[in-house]
Amino acid sequence: MYIKKLKEFRENNNLTQKDVAEELKITQQQYCLYEIGKRDLPINHLITLAEFYKTTTDNILGIK
Repeated sequence: MYIKKLKEFRENNNLTQKDVAEELKITQQQYCLYEIGKRDLPINHLITLAEFYKTTTDNILGIK
C-alpha cells in the first residue's frame, strides 16, 4: 500500500513532511493527508516523488 511507502521513503531519506511538501509545492497539511490516507495522491505528485526519490512509481505504489 502506497500510504506506508510514502512515510518509509520520507523517513529513509531523513526528510520531514514539510520538506516533501515543498518539493511537491503544496502545504505540509495537504501532504500529511496523503501520508495518512485521507486523500488520494494525484498522479502528478506520484511522478514527482518517483523522480525526487530516484525510484519508480511502481515501487512507491508497492507493485512488484
